[in-house]
Amino acid sequence: MSKRVCLIGLDEPQNRWFQSQIEGPVVTYETLPRMLVQDGQLFVEASSGFGMTPIAKVVFHGIFEDDHDLIAGLALWGGPCLPNAAAMMDCRLKLPCLVRALQFTQFGAPARGYASAGVECSSETKRVAKWGNWHCGENKRQFIGGWRSEESAIVEPFLAGDAVRVVVIGDQFWQIKLEGDDWLKSIHHSTAKLKEADPRLVSDTRRVAAGFGLEIAANDYIVTADGVPHLLEVNHIPNVTRFPEIWDAYAQFVLKWLSCAETESAR
Repeated sequence: MSKRVCLIGLDEPQNRWFQSQIEGPVVTYETLPRMLVQDGQLFVEASSGFGMTPIAKVVFHGIFEDDHDLIAGLALWGGPCLPNAAAMMDCRLKLPCLVRALQFTQFGAPARGYASAGVECSSETKRVAKWGNWHCGENKRQFIGGWRSEESAIVEPFLAGDAVRVVVIGDQFWQIKLEGDDWLKSIHHSTAKLKEADPRLVSDTRRVAAGFGLEIAANDYIVTADGVPHLLEVNHIPNVTRFPEIWDAYAQFVLKWLSCAETESAR
């Protein structure tokens, strides 16, 4: 039986590091490989482009425009995958992910709205529309008055306050203050920084992650001036390279997971 590890979605420096640390064969794909599941076995296209290679374990760390079906294929396979493939499948599409997350979070207010493509929204107060399935501030618009979406969209009241992200990797956690040059905030902004974690948000992020079955997750919140947090979204593939502390923890978590997966498969 193959013991080959497949890394999907990481960049070349991270792939090179893992290859230096993992014993046994490793194949890496910065983009999505073609994949086959047959008789309970997973195969991915060979690095040479010819034939298919059997895979024992998968580490998936990327977001791609057309990855939902491939993630569902990994869930159908049911083999060792980090994060849990079925949990990633449940998180990948933004609207159903939000609906599920609101069942677990303690900070689900205010009520969210929905608009079909082509429906005009009218509001006397400031609102935010979000559409599509990308992150990092894309496909979002702030509006007041009338607005018409070309795609189905989540529509919610605009909340002023501090934007923060809580990252959980196994038993470890961090809180990041997101920053930006306008109302859109991001972990990628040069002034985004780690800050002392709010126990309420750590607990809530753990609760949401457990609800989905995610070993790794990051929740984005707005904390308004009254100190009340409001969940914005769940990131099933959070950035792990922006801060060295988080990368170190992620890298060691992956190595430990691979070791445990190897032990389980040997039983």
